[in-house]
Amino acid sequence: MAKATYKDAGVDLEVYAESMSRLPKLMQRTFSPRVMRLDGGFAGLFKLDFQNGLFKRSYDNPVLVSGTDGVGTKLKVAQLADRHDTVGIDLVAMCVNDIICCGAEPLFFLDYVAMSHDDPEALEQVVQGISDGCVDADCALLAGETAIMPDLYQHGDYDLAGFCVGVVEQDELIDGSSIVADDVVIGVEASGLHSNGFSLVRKVVFEIAELSVDDHVEQLGATVGEALLTPTRIYARPLQKILSYYKVKKVVHGIAHITGGGLQENLERIMPSDVTALIQRDSWDVLPIFDWIQELGEIEDDEMDKVFNRGCGLTLVVSPFYAENIQRMLKRSGLKSWVIGKVQAGDGSVRWS
Repeated sequence: MAKATYKDAGVDLEVYAESMSRLPKLMQRTFSPRVMRLDGGFAGLFKLDFQNGLFKRSYDNPVLVSGTDGVGTKLKVAQLADRHDTVGIDLVAMCVNDIICCGAEPLFFLDYVAMSHDDPEALEQVVQGISDGCVDADCALLAGETAIMPDLYQHGDYDLAGFCVGVVEQDELIDGSSIVADDVVIGVEASGLHSNGFSLVRKVVFEIAELSVDDHVEQLGATVGEALLTPTRIYARPLQKILSYYKVKKVVHGIAHITGGGLQENLERIMPSDVTALIQRDSWDVLPIFDWIQELGEIEDDEMDKVFNRGCGLTLVVSPFYAENIQRMLKRSGLKSWVIGKVQAGDGSVRWS
């Protein structure tokens, strides 16, 4: 009788070790002086403050802010295109962009990668993207987990989950409660689809239109794969610059990350019950990829509004006097922005005007 081995069950420990050997350099490039090295340990260590007086934060009442997310079925497009680095950036962006809505500074990130089989090349690409995203967000890729589960995933499939922790002083926490009538809503440009609505996108592009990832789309100046895999924009650095500049005045009253549910649903999450935001349709630039998908699938406007960011990936609700300067700061960070709405007395809703 043959003796069973882990390799026979679908997990090759030698290949797994090779995969793991490729990752430390991708993590270490994201480390700040607050990371405490624990090579070979079972956890990651992170100091909340710097010892160096020049950089010391000297927190009075710090609040830890955490978030977790995934990339969704955008991973299926990455697998079709056999390109896995951009979804790593998406993973970081989806988590980081959530916690910065509270005004938090991202501190560290952890990832979970579940794969059907050991694939050192694909894993390295994924973690390269995660590492790139962490560098962009100024947070440390502190630790992670890679699980090989051949009986749970079809060959070539994998899934990603991310977890991010940040910090903010309690009296600088942004939760939308300070939004008042006459505030204005600034929309900040998205890089593309980001990481939402891909079940609908894949149905339209690959089933209805019967396109492949290698087909060139003249309207977009890119292949299908290139257009769909454009990574989610990370807003951490531009936002930190704004919040640091207005640390005393606190003119940013609310921040919403525009993901699944669209602008209306996500902005409503931070609106106090006594005000309403009126959003002016056509006040920002809708990216060509949204028009292309809408035309391919003959999708109704209401459905597009509910599913996608439509070119506006983040919104800031700010005091009107400071809106113009905030837009100038965003422009200096390389981001387009628009005043897309205004707050008035109301019932906590967000409506189109």
